[in-house]
Amino acid sequence: MSHDRNVETARTETERDQSNPPQQLLDISDLSVTFPSQEGPVEAVTDVSLSIEPGETVGLVGESGSGKSVTAATILGLLEESARIDGSVEFDDQQLLTKTDDELREIRGDRISMIFQETGSSLNPVLTVGDQISETIRTHRSIPNEGISRLETSVLGNLLRSKSHPTNYERSWEQTVELFERVGIPAPEQRALEYPHEYSGGMKQRAMIAMAISCRPDLLIADEPTTALDVTIEAQILDLIDEVQAEFDTAVLFITHDMGVVNEICDRVAVMYAGRVVERAPTDELFAHPKHPYTQALLDSIPSLEGGQTLDPLAGQVPDPTDKPPGCPFGPRCPSATACCDARFPPEYPVTTADEPLPVREGGDDDVPSPRRNDPTGHAVHCVLYGNGDALAPRRSPSESGRSNANRDRPTTDGGEP
Repeated sequence: MSHDRNVETARTETERDQSNPPQQLLDISDLSVTFPSQEGPVEAVTDVSLSIEPGETVGLVGESGSGKSVTAATILGLLEESARIDGSVEFDDQQLLTKTDDELREIRGDRISMIFQETGSSLNPVLTVGDQISETIRTHRSIPNEGISRLETSVLGNLLRSKSHPTNYERSWEQTVELFERVGIPAPEQRALEYPHEYSGGMKQRAMIAMAISCRPDLLIADEPTTALDVTIEAQILDLIDEVQAEFDTAVLFITHDMGVVNEICDRVAVMYAGRVVERAPTDELFAHPKHPYTQALLDSIPSLEGGQTLDPLAGQVPDPTDKPPGCPFGPRCPSATACCDARFPPEYPVTTADEPLPVREGGDDDVPSPRRNDPTGHAVHCVLYGNGDALAPRRSPSESGRSNANRDRPTTDGGEP
């Protein structure tokens, strides 16, 4: 696989001081991903920066099409050949964007693992679930097949697992059964011999987690791991991920549209909209003091347990990825939009709990405030309302945006699946 890559910011390992371990396990800087299409280039991810420390859980949230899964696929080197990738993705002080396919395969499934959203398409239907997990262990943990072909492994699996044939396959199988028991799959020895179609949705997700942690990865990417599961199974899967992280000190990148899940398990959150990160903060800070209008809308979409809540749909639609506005992509839908929102995407403004949107004033379209302070709290937002200069006069009235803000502190969405 040969991507058109521009990694000017990357540094090779030989240029680094190997005596100083990296402070961040994963460090993404100014990542942009563009795909060709008949309608023109589609910029799925634009200037995304994100970091994860060892043992930390970071949530990546946003609507469908916001660029969350593309970001994850870029980390793993799973994008199609036609994708153009700009920026930097460093893992444990190694630049991933310059690695060959063979080098990436050594990392995938070993040091970085992923729980995919669609478990049905992630498991091979013609191999038992146990065979698939044991193969992962042999591939990355120096337990070879000893000349056994995949077909022979599938057809003669029971023979190879017999006590009269103690092989490396048998050792990896024993580890697989232990993993099944670890993730709460009942009757693990029997279940390991079954095929994916014999598993329920929750059981498939547990099997995928077993596969993902089989080599004790440093980073686990969970892409919507609880989609289509009922709330009881969802809670069990979230508890399992939390237990795995605590046991192995694994960092987790948790991709979801469910703000309730984020609040439960994440240490920090990055909010994406139309391919850009618009706000990032510690989880408690984000939920208590959301700053970006889009973040406020996501939080307002969570129904109240008290009942009687009226959800006010957010007007407009996500911009066409082939024809994004030149300024803030949320501007056309934002009830607080100002004239300069159309000019260019605002820089990142560090904020504190006390920061409130600044008073509006008249000004030119290019008068975008510059960042006003360092980042003391880890809470930052790409929104001109929090710049060091006053924000500009609103470009439209609430009635023109199709919504009324009377008696409301924050905009809301319709609560549907982003």
